[in-house]
Amino acid sequence: MSVEPKRYFLNHYPDHEDGGPSSITITPEKQKEMLDMLVNIVLKNFTKEAKHTDGGLYVGLAGGGYMMLYLSQLPGTESSRQTQYLQEALSFLKRPIQYMQAAGNRQHITDRTGFLTGNVGIMAVAAVVHHKLGQSAERDNALQQILAAASILQEPNWFANGGDELFVGRAGFLCAILWLRKHLNTQVYPDSECHRMLMTMVQSGLQYSKATSSPLPLMYHYYGTQYLGAAHGLAGILLVMLSFPNWLQQEPEVTGLLRQTIDGLAALQQPNGNFPCAMDELSGGRAEEDELVHWCHGAPGMIYLFAKAYTFFNDPKYLDVCIKCGEITWQKGLLKKGAGICHGIAGSGFVFLLLYRLTGDLKYIHRCKCFAKFIFSETFRKARTPDCPFSLFEGLAGTVCYLGDMLAPQQAAFPFFDLI
Repeated sequence: MSVEPKRYFLNHYPDHEDGGPSSITITPEKQKEMLDMLVNIVLKNFTKEAKHTDGGLYVGLAGGGYMMLYLSQLPGTESSRQTQYLQEALSFLKRPIQYMQAAGNRQHITDRTGFLTGNVGIMAVAAVVHHKLGQSAERDNALQQILAAASILQEPNWFANGGDELFVGRAGFLCAILWLRKHLNTQVYPDSECHRMLMTMVQSGLQYSKATSSPLPLMYHYYGTQYLGAAHGLAGILLVMLSFPNWLQQEPEVTGLLRQTIDGLAALQQPNGNFPCAMDELSGGRAEEDELVHWCHGAPGMIYLFAKAYTFFNDPKYLDVCIKCGEITWQKGLLKKGAGICHGIAGSGFVFLLLYRLTGDLKYIHRCKCFAKFIFSETFRKARTPDCPFSLFEGLAGTVCYLGDMLAPQQAAFPFFDLI
């Protein structure tokens, strides 16, 4: 008899057979019904109260604003419904923006610079919503507030506890710029300034690697821990760096450093396809029942870096890494922490949507359907309730984005990371 693991539910779904139809049938109509059900739950329960104000896009009301913006862009959405969604997005953003403006410079510096947990992310979503509503003055004001963070981040030693990562640091700011460029069709922040910040990140990584005698040419830390994953770690930083091809064309030595670091990181992939959370686990790794298979720490987040490396360098060895990430996610991705995208089942499901885009293999659509179906199963009711159960990264707002992407898998992307 199988022993129930503590971090994930056992996956009893049959896998897809080559060339055969999926054994899991979820029609587009059923997918839409599931999507609408979750949207209604979020709108009913993610109340616009002070207790939900903090937390930025990650767990705060601003993430609800992103969800509504996302819904407005789903293929086939009527223009009248788009406007309704965008207005609802502004209602989610109103209190976080008021709170941010009232706090002013009394905010912690990382709140002012933060992408996923601070002002930069909140105002990035606000800028795009205002743009789509034709509110150019409000859009430009939001952009100015975003750019106020740049002067802080350009300082080499602006944050001693790790100023390069995705949540509060340079990588997050540049990720926001890439996302804004896509949605506003304008540069937002000059290439020359982006390139200057990227070079600061490279120097930071070189210096820290040397100071700690790291085996990898570039290394970073967050509060003293050398994280490897997408959230606070090396993979998220390298992914953003690889997303500026014009800069890399001008800096062949940097390209070489990035590739050496990526190859060193690939060598840390475990036999089961997962990755350690941080460098300190190499000397004494987690027991198998304790390993994290999450977007934030583990294969479901690492895969985005290697997908980018595959498309950038056109080297199939990086696709092999991605496929191994997909296998461990299939085995251990029905997470007990909830349905969210950071450390929940929707985050696991996005792995299969990405692999479908990379390979065109229909087995990944089958796996998406299995994970979506599980979210609505009786077994899943035993999952733990996240601290912020309706938020973008921990809760159902992110699950909405996953189910929506299943309706258009050719364009599917983890929120803010359509970087392949």
